[in-house]
Amino acid sequence: MKKTGIWVDKAKAHLITLVDEKVEFRTVESEVEFYNVKGGSRSKTRWGPQQVVQDSRYLEREKHQLKAYFAELARLLGRADRICIFGPGETKLTFHKFLSENDPAVAEKVEAVETTDSMTENQLVAWAKEFYGMGRMH
Repeated sequence: MKKTGIWVDKAKAHLITLVDEKVEFRTVESEVEFYNVKGGSRSKTRWGPQQVVQDSRYLEREKHQLKAYFAELARLLGRADRICIFGPGETKLTFHKFLSENDPAVAEKVEAVETTDSMTENQLVAWAKEFYGMGRMH
């Protein structure tokens, strides 16, 4: 049985696949651009008018990039029998919602969506093993 834990945020995802005693670790970098809106101005008077920067263009681009990133992750998770999504922030929840709407066959295999901090590769593997009850095997 192929058990996969996926730690996901906007910058990258780590897939930890456990099959019997073997562990496969894979990192997928996202192509989501991080932007810092430039422009806009403040009035010299206290309550005067302000020039607002329209960032809907940036948000729309980010939405499309996230969709492509999530589609790639869903494709990689397609062969897993059991899936756990974990990570910091809201990206894990957005990814789970994406799966539910766009790939119900993969979404059915998701057993849990958990909040965790950033971790090292070894910590990620240990967390996934513990989640699937494969803790320290001797």
